[in-house]
Amino acid sequence: MTAASKRSLSPEVIKRIGRLEIRARHIVEGLLSGMHRSPYFGQSVEFLQHRQYSPGDDLRHVDWKVWAKQDRLYVKQYEEDTNLRCSLLVDVSASMSYGSGPLTKCDYAATSAAALAYLLLRQQDAVGCVAFDEKVRETVPFRTSTGHLTTIVRALDNKEPRDKTNLYDILIRVAETYPRRAMMVLLSDLLVDLDDTLRGLRLLRQRGHDVLVLHVLDDDELDFPFARPARFEGLETPDQLSCNPRALREGYLEALDRFLAAVRRGCARDGIDYTLIRTSMPLDAALNTFLSHRVRRR
Repeated sequence: MTAASKRSLSPEVIKRIGRLEIRARHIVEGLLSGMHRSPYFGQSVEFLQHRQYSPGDDLRHVDWKVWAKQDRLYVKQYEEDTNLRCSLLVDVSASMSYGSGPLTKCDYAATSAAALAYLLLRQQDAVGCVAFDEKVRETVPFRTSTGHLTTIVRALDNKEPRDKTNLYDILIRVAETYPRRAMMVLLSDLLVDLDDTLRGLRLLRQRGHDVLVLHVLDDDELDFPFARPARFEGLETPDQLSCNPRALREGYLEALDRFLAAVRRGCARDGIDYTLIRTSMPLDAALNTFLSHRVRRR
């Protein structure tokens, strides 16, 4: 790959790369080379303890004052560094199969999740994964080994979207399955009952989890560019609508603005990090936006 393509990993470029694991590595390489601040979003400024340096540890975390006194290398550990566990909750329901560009929403969400997993495993955090539609289709337990990325990729790769989304029940099950505090990253189009979704996310927060939402939507859904008479077919229902899109556009965009505003308000109220991502956005830039927002909040 050229340096230029690494700096801007567009959906077209990502589509050509092929295997999901390789995509994830390319995205993280591009992300890290383009960021000046650390993108590590699990770290805390609360110092916990020292541990002896091991080859491969980030030299930025070495306590040079201790080295000057003892002639030994020790690394500073922080509260989140020692116990961060992250579960990636990836929506693979039928509505995620839509895509007006080279990547469907499902492709985009799975690739983003794989890149986040790779980034977390690089910083030696424990990562797991849940792929779901109306029920859980794949579960990957928390692990910290770098080889664990392959297991996560297998759970996400080639998952054909199907069935309806039952996000509320999934979030309830996740809350019951993971009683210990963890970071929960939800990647979904959120095209379900919003009140139920916010109730489920609120439950995760009440259980002590750190919740992040990566809201993945296609450009067509955000811009409604249709002009000619068309027939719209439901992806999770048998409903069809034949209409003149121009007559619906203004009302649709107003309803969409209300929906997105309600999502943002609900997440802000419950202390949930929320980022809206277009599937046309370069994936390294999308994750940069997501993680930079996270760093600013922390």
